[in-house]
Amino acid sequence: MFFAYTNMGFIAAVAALVTTARFNSAQPTAGQNYEMDAIASCFIGGASAYGGTGTVSGAVIGAVFMGVLNNGMSILGVDMNWQRAVKGLVLLAAVIFDVVSKKKKAVK
Repeated sequence: MFFAYTNMGFIAAVAALVTTARFNSAQPTAGQNYEMDAIASCFIGGASAYGGTGTVSGAVIGAVFMGVLNNGMSILGVDMNWQRAVKGLVLLAAVIFDVVSKKKKAVK
């Protein structure tokens, strides 16, 4: 357990350094609204709303999908409010898919 917390602290520090280097400044709001992307990545990658399933590789695939979605909408010049709405709809679709597939497995 100690190694897991130490590892996550180190990874969070590296992420903070990369974000600071990317923006050329340290702002307290630099990571705002990234939590929705992280949750959506996990659900898209196969994590269940009921717990017990999900893999690291699935979460990475979900993160790549969310990154492509974010980058694509930014390149196309989609308004930030619409980007959030689209990401919310993608998250909602992933959760609905998970719930429906779990119900079908429970019925069989």
